[in-house]
Amino acid sequence: MSTRFNIGGGIRSSGNNGRDDFLSPLLLSAAATLGASVIVQLVTPADPWGKSVRFLRQLGRQERGNLTSASDVESSVGEYERLHAQSTSVDERNSNYTNLVNSYYDLATLFYEWGWGASFHFSNRHPHESFDEATRRHEYYLSGKLNLSGALGRVGDRMRKEMNGSYVADEDGDMVKEGSTPSMARVKVLDVGCGIGGPMRNICKFTGADVTGLTLNQYQVNRGNELCHADAHFKNHNDNGLPDVRCRSVQGDFMKQPFETSSFDAAYAIEATCHAPDRIGCYSEIYRVLRPGAVFACYEWCLTDKYDANNSEHVSIKKQIEEGDGLPDIASTHHCLTALKKAGFEILEERDLVNDDYGGWQARATGAYSTSKEARKHHRGGKPWMLPLMPSWNPFTQRFQFNCFGLLLTKYSLKVMEFLRLAPAGTSRTQILLQSGGMGLARGGELGIFTPMYLMVGRVPSDKED
Repeated sequence: MSTRFNIGGGIRSSGNNGRDDFLSPLLLSAAATLGASVIVQLVTPADPWGKSVRFLRQLGRQERGNLTSASDVESSVGEYERLHAQSTSVDERNSNYTNLVNSYYDLATLFYEWGWGASFHFSNRHPHESFDEATRRHEYYLSGKLNLSGALGRVGDRMRKEMNGSYVADEDGDMVKEGSTPSMARVKVLDVGCGIGGPMRNICKFTGADVTGLTLNQYQVNRGNELCHADAHFKNHNDNGLPDVRCRSVQGDFMKQPFETSSFDAAYAIEATCHAPDRIGCYSEIYRVLRPGAVFACYEWCLTDKYDANNSEHVSIKKQIEEGDGLPDIASTHHCLTALKKAGFEILEERDLVNDDYGGWQARATGAYSTSKEARKHHRGGKPWMLPLMPSWNPFTQRFQFNCFGLLLTKYSLKVMEFLRLAPAGTSRTQILLQSGGMGLARGGELGIFTPMYLMVGRVPSDKED
């Protein structure tokens, strides 16, 4: 009986016993994965089976007029891979950014919603905080930077001016009664790069403001509006001159926004303007559509000061993130902050939220991710933003897909689905791109060369001219 080396470097027999030895771990892993999914389905609210059924149903609909960039998924993957080929320059990707972004989100949106939820962004998790709780806190924190109370005051001033006096006039003249301010639903907020609207709907519920989401991808617009109309919470039931629904998605390019000048009271962007080919141009368009005194707050994807363009690993990680996440290029924190100022905003606040204390493995002096003995000593149960992308052998978590077996299992499961016509051709290639991007993000986070949450808050000057 002969022997030979396997891929992992071990030795196995070429006979039946060797084949059994090789297959047994795979079968055990597959059985463990299936068993874990049954347990999660029965004893937790995660509902992996229900999500999977919805995922398959949406996959089946994807090529029936729902793609923006191409007639089918396989063509869309091909165009995306062409734009990120080594022979394609950054300038060409920037000039074709609409095709790049549409190709990416045609491919990625379903996988994001299935595996991540409706909010396509990262957040650190504090001790005892669930993934969904951390996601919402991250969104609410950003909305708290928008000074919506000040925006409401300016709305009231405009209404009084339009009505030639006070709309809350009292017979006594001195008494101020309940209802003396307009409804928060009259404050118009813009979500720049809204995806399918998870943050938009959460922030609308949290603040009561009217939120309009802008996204380039028509599939995302359709899906976002479907989810908005499905929730009765967003309906305006009073006949008070307000829209029927308090939040909605609109198709458009944030480099050339389809809105009138000075039409919004506040704006925010969550990990979205990283797709822009020109940050000054992007921020200038946001500045244009905001009223005087309005605040814009965003979380930006950026390279940090730790990134070294002469370090081959750093360059490789940067390329992985760009390819796996539909980016023409990744800008530095300095570049983004300078661009915001050049666009006309007064800078109110900026910092990298990655280094805020969240009770995780962090260097005490800097807040940076660390696995040192000192960092482990002060760990209180918090989890870093990139943890969901780091490999694990625990089949109860989505991190299982990033280990060597999970990568193969996902790839070949999707290939089987393609063969059975349950998924469009090209679906497995899409997942490979996304997983590669996820691994780049995880490694970039570990090294501290990349951040998905560089906070910038800017205000439009009160003397802005329309």
